[in-house]
Amino acid sequence: MRLLLIEDDDILGEGLRDYLRADGHAVDWFRSLGQAEAARGEPFDAWLLDWQLPDGSGLEWLRARRARGDATPALMLTARDRLGDRVSSLDGGADDYLIKPFAAEELAARLRAVCRRSAGTADARVRAGDVLIDLRARGAQREGRRVELTAREWALLEALALRSGRIVLKGELERLVHGFDAEIASNALEVHISSLRRKLGRDLIVTVRGLGYRLDDSEAA
Repeated sequence: MRLLLIEDDDILGEGLRDYLRADGHAVDWFRSLGQAEAARGEPFDAWLLDWQLPDGSGLEWLRARRARGDATPALMLTARDRLGDRVSSLDGGADDYLIKPFAAEELAARLRAVCRRSAGTADARVRAGDVLIDLRARGAQREGRRVELTAREWALLEALALRSGRIVLKGELERLVHGFDAEIASNALEVHISSLRRKLGRDLIVTVRGLGYRLDDSEAA
């Protein structure tokens, strides 16, 4: 997944960024709301937000985006542990709430859970024809056999699975897979798609000419 992390604590932010990247995610980390404006309009699979930031409230930032209709899953990360704070956060648009300090493993699990709910799948698995995509185990099987994927191939497949049934624009898909600062070769996306089709079936990823791609889940159980 591609994640936006807004956290001003250097030790926590660096630790979360490194842990989540090691877990296979693309992470764009900013220390303030002002810095995060550099990523305005960028597509993300989820936001990880501190509540109290040097230049404002992460919750107010979230409320503003919800008011504009942005439904990107959001997790609040905060030391505020009162019941009223938790209620305000969830009512303000957060999908989950983690009280500091917390274990990175729990954050990763909660992140997977909110993204599953956002994608409309109950058990972390998406079926497309004879391919089973397991979002929790971060892998794919074809006809019951596990298929080895590179990190980029998995990132691409995961991005499409989380948006199953939707057309994902080419530019959006590139940024979801490669992140904010990465330099992307002009044909990189097509190379990864070609490789996934070779490994998982040529009909798995449908090209929508002039727009982008979608996962062919027409035979989903």
